[in-house]
Amino acid sequence: MPQTACRTGVTLNYEISGEGDPLVMIMGTSGSMLLWGEMVPKLAQEYRVIAFDNRGLGGSERGEGQITVAAMAEDVSALMEALDIPQAHVMGWSLGSAIVQELALAHPEQVASAILYATWGRCDGFQRSVLSALRLPYAVRDMDAALASAGIAFSPQLLDHPDFAQMLEPMLPAFPQNEEQMQVTVEQWDADLAHDTLDRLGGITAPTLVVVGEQDLLTPHWQSRAVAEAIPGARFEFVTGPGSSHGLHIERPDDLVRIVTGFLNDNKLQR
Repeated sequence: MPQTACRTGVTLNYEISGEGDPLVMIMGTSGSMLLWGEMVPKLAQEYRVIAFDNRGLGGSERGEGQITVAAMAEDVSALMEALDIPQAHVMGWSLGSAIVQELALAHPEQVASAILYATWGRCDGFQRSVLSALRLPYAVRDMDAALASAGIAFSPQLLDHPDFAQMLEPMLPAFPQNEEQMQVTVEQWDADLAHDTLDRLGGITAPTLVVVGEQDLLTPHWQSRAVAEAIPGARFEFVTGPGSSHGLHIERPDDLVRIVTGFLNDNKLQR
């Protein structure tokens, strides 16, 4: 996959698929862009999709300095500059959605619209407990425990499927592959826990879509709803029923693509 050096001092691994309005996709905690699964090819049928690995994961360099949500947002801004993309729709999942928030606040001119999928503005007690528990296996370098605990991102229906282990296998290369990447993931969990934009979200001017599933335990629906209520004019989509987990794009990709493309069709880039 191609790589590009960015002004933030890192070389980022990226992939561009399809044609049309640019859509930058930002991955969540612990994942490389492979974890987008079917979402990239499905969205690339209508959009020029730019997926990439956050610093220190997949094929991207770690670089220097602290990993914070704001710093990762600056990486996205720098990647868009390096790829000569002055403005794009920007979609983020989980940690990626927090990055979109900071990008939309710091560089509003680059964000044509913001899609916040499985998001939050400030950890509450419940979410802090869940994220802290998920952080621990990475901190002690226990990948088996990390993968086992990652099951909380899926629905009860998928976890109880007799072929679940077989279905998970193709996703394993998307997770940290060595100790250095496990340490980066610890830093990402710390960034998640420290993320706090709730009192600043009213400053987001880009058209915004907030999407969350009923069964999401990592970024519970009430957290996403609070974000939608804080952003002027934001559209809130609440997906219910089986498979409406934190991993909605893996369990119900067609539903998520329909919601995302419906929003993007209403907010095309101004030529």
